[in-house]
Amino acid sequence: MSTDLPARHDPGAFDLARDAAPGLPLTLVEQWRASGRTAADARRLLGAHVTTGYSVVSDSAGLTRLSRSLGLLEVLALIDGPKRVLHAYGTAAGGRAVGVWAADNAQMFHPASTDAGTLLSALLGAQDEIARTCGVRIGIGVHHGDYYDLDGGLYGAEADAIEHLAENDTEGGEIAITEAVAGRLPADHGFVLRRKAGQHGQAGALGAVYRVLDGPRDAGTAPAADGWYPIPYSAAFYEDLLRLDPQDAGLAAALAGKHLRERTVVLVERGEEARQDTAEVALLRGLDLSAHMREAGLRLLPAEGAAEIKVAGPLAIYLFDDPGPAVPFALELRTALADAGMTCRIGVDSGPVLSGRTPGGGRDVAGAPVNQASKMAQDLAAPGRVCLSEAVAAHADAGPGGGFTLVRHTVSGVDMAFYQG
Repeated sequence: MSTDLPARHDPGAFDLARDAAPGLPLTLVEQWRASGRTAADARRLLGAHVTTGYSVVSDSAGLTRLSRSLGLLEVLALIDGPKRVLHAYGTAAGGRAVGVWAADNAQMFHPASTDAGTLLSALLGAQDEIARTCGVRIGIGVHHGDYYDLDGGLYGAEADAIEHLAENDTEGGEIAITEAVAGRLPADHGFVLRRKAGQHGQAGALGAVYRVLDGPRDAGTAPAADGWYPIPYSAAFYEDLLRLDPQDAGLAAALAGKHLRERTVVLVERGEEARQDTAEVALLRGLDLSAHMREAGLRLLPAEGAAEIKVAGPLAIYLFDDPGPAVPFALELRTALADAGMTCRIGVDSGPVLSGRTPGGGRDVAGAPVNQASKMAQDLAAPGRVCLSEAVAAHADAGPGGGFTLVRHTVSGVDMAFYQG
């Protein structure tokens, strides 16, 4: 297999939706399929899953620059620190982790009974400790609202909006709260808030947003990291990661040799239909389409040498031992989805990845091939197209005779070339 691949990990390109639980809520999907699929049915089915409280979402800042000089394991060690701190402070304040904390993202849920001031004090303390002890900063978004708790993941318009805010409208070290959170603070709360301007997209659905510039912290010592956050790796790998010394190049190389393997990644993004549905119907229709996509992928997946990694929202990721079978699979899956009325974009790349079972029973994968496949499928591909990296194209009939055309793009100052067909 060719090893002429990107040698660095770009975490900014691997922001898969973290509010989707490791597995699709298939029981709910089956109930939806068996119903009349009306707006009333959607409200009835989702009504049993409403939960009210605070969603706390974080996203790292400045990783792209740092990752240009670091290998995959060093980057994973770098983003582990803020996640451990946020989990420790969040659980001490009565929160629980949501989903799997893939890439550099994290999410916690705090029940409505949580005192808003207590939560903000904990988050200020967490940001202080991250600034003191970690090599990368995070932005945090906080919203109090109603969500659908489906198999441990938070869904719905408000869940999407606060995730969008954290990822697109926060900076390293920042805590941004919505007016729903600010309104739960007492008149003499003691926090310094400043109205935040420039929210984009879905974040506007949250109303006014404020930056927490200062405020009271807990007087006690920092909470102990009692228990792991929901890691997207195997327990064996994470134990090795915790002992990784960034200054010890020999250990990093040994761990890379132990845990990284050459694999081919197929990343599929399902297109979203523009329909005049209610929010509840749109949510259930999206889950139904994701389930159909999963069913099609499992039906076409080879019996050996390939595995489904995850289906999360409109995304699906598959892993192959070799690039040869990956390309026919991608083409056949595109056809199957089109036959079912779904448009997709697919990216395929090969190289060293970290992959395995997570403690929660799911699978996950990280590495440059995931990022490359994501960039092609989510950022650059035309609808209905399959994109092959140069490394994969060398193992497939990817020339003009095979229906593929060489495409060149510059993304974030980096030249990219791949075959699209």
